[in-house]
Amino acid sequence: MTFDLEYNSERPLMIIPEYGRHIQKLVDHCMALETKEERNTMAQAIVDVMGNLQPHLRDVPDFKHKLWDQLFIMSKFNLDVESPYPKPSKEELQEKPEPLAYPKAASKYRYYGKNIQTMIDVALSWEDGDLKEALIFTIANHMKKCYLNWNKDTVDDAVIFNHLYDLSDKKLDLRNSDEELSETKSLMKKRNNQGKNHKKNSRIRKR
Repeated sequence: MTFDLEYNSERPLMIIPEYGRHIQKLVDHCMALETKEERNTMAQAIVDVMGNLQPHLRDVPDFKHKLWDQLFIMSKFNLDVESPYPKPSKEELQEKPEPLAYPKAASKYRYYGKNIQTMIDVALSWEDGDLKEALIFTIANHMKKCYLNWNKDTVDDAVIFNHLYDLSDKKLDLRNSDEELSETKSLMKKRNNQGKNHKKNSRIRKR
């Protein structure tokens, strides 16, 4: 008695393995059908089965469009059917996306976080006046607190002013200001109190 065993290593590679080999065979069979009417009917049935196999795609906007695109991909863009969506091209899918720009000064002052840059941009959009000046010093104090949390227990205000000047593209300049930021002890006390409150809340939740 002999058995004709079929090994995966001897089978054609699946283009989208998530759907399994049976779906790929259905796609291949669909392409081999003689009439376009038959191919249209079978293609619609394949898309319905694909949707049942990947139910999480229902949460994706326009998931039907995605299923039809995947159907054409599995046919190596050779399937001749009437799709309710524009047929994707191989060149379009292989096109590389535009590179993402690096955040400004992120590598130099990462410890301040992304929100600081947003706050600085807001301050730059305000008209000059007392409110803008108060916001700028609020930002500088928050920067000082972030610096102390990340780096060490002390920092000179001049360091914070220089960093603010750099992050604002040299538009917010407190380097010659007579005003002083909050004392390190005050900022460290707030940090320690926040830590104690966090531990206290954790104990309460455990109980």
